Amino acid sequence: MAQNSDHWNDVYKQRAPTAVSWFQADAQASLELIAATRARLDGPVIDIGAGSSLLVDGLLARGYCDVTLLDVAESAFLEPKRRLAGRTTGVVQYIVSDVTRWKPERKYAVWHDRAAFHFLAKEHERAAYRTALASALEPDAHAIIATFAIDGPERCSGLPVQRYSADLLAKEFSGILEPVEERSELHVTPKGSKQSFVFVRFRRVPLRA
Repeated sequence: MAQNSDHWNDVYKQRAPTAVSWFQADAQASLELIAATRARLDGPVIDIGAGSSLLVDGLLARGYCDVTLLDVAESAFLEPKRRLAGRTTGVVQYIVSDVTRWKPERKYAVWHDRAAFHFLAKEHERAAYRTALASALEPDAHAIIATFAIDGPERCSGLPVQRYSADLLAKEFSGILEPVEERSELHVTPKGSKQSFVFVRFRRVPLRA
């Protein structure tokens, strides 16, 4: 199995959402890149490896009203479900699944992934991810994928990761996605460590007739 559910459930049970190394009080880069897609506010957005991220809160605050969170760890959703329990606007759906084994049941206008893809060390895992992504995207959809940059950490949460440049990410998704925009981000963890990320915003390659 590409993603170990026991490992990630333990992570979210043992650490507060604000204590994990990938915590962001403000997912500014992701929100700006999602806005740049010009997707309609009622267009479905999916966050892959969402965990307990505050991205969903930021999306709902900006008027997006159809957001899906996918994560292999069911315990990751305890905190967002608590935070969002009182909301009366916007629909949030939760999917507990390994993205490499997930069979999408609907299409999405925006696919977002910050720090999930880089855990897929084997080519067959990445191929399965690409299959899920391709089957989940609307014809004119966008995807935002962020990983550790070439000078980023070699491990995260005790697991090895793959590091990428924008060009390497583009090669991974060649034939499915075409790059539109890239940016770098220096993320500071709750413990003060610095981690280099690369973000790439892609557009779905038009399907051949």
